[in-house]
Amino acid sequence: MVLAARRSVAPVSPRTRILSFGSAAIAVILGSVLPVVWHGVTGEAFSLSLMALGGIGFVSLFFLEVGLSEDRDRERTRRTLRRRPPPRRRRPG
Repeated sequence: MVLAARRSVAPVSPRTRILSFGSAAIAVILGSVLPVVWHGVTGEAFSLSLMALGGIGFVSLFFLEVGLSEDRDRERTRRTLRRRPPPRRRRPG
């Protein structure tokens, strides 16, 4: 018996997506501008950290989007299969 999977992730609104990807982009941009403003090893360390965190954010959000699209596709397929009548079996005759 197959148990129906419960939705573990709520739908993500477009506003939340824009804010998430935007904050990752801002971190990368700040990381690339920071060495120009703040010279020395400390500026480079903060720059590298911001760029790395922004990059990790982009990759994580990308995989989240892929996973959510797969969930939507599975749900759509499940609904389509539920609407169809079961196939008739032909008796050998």
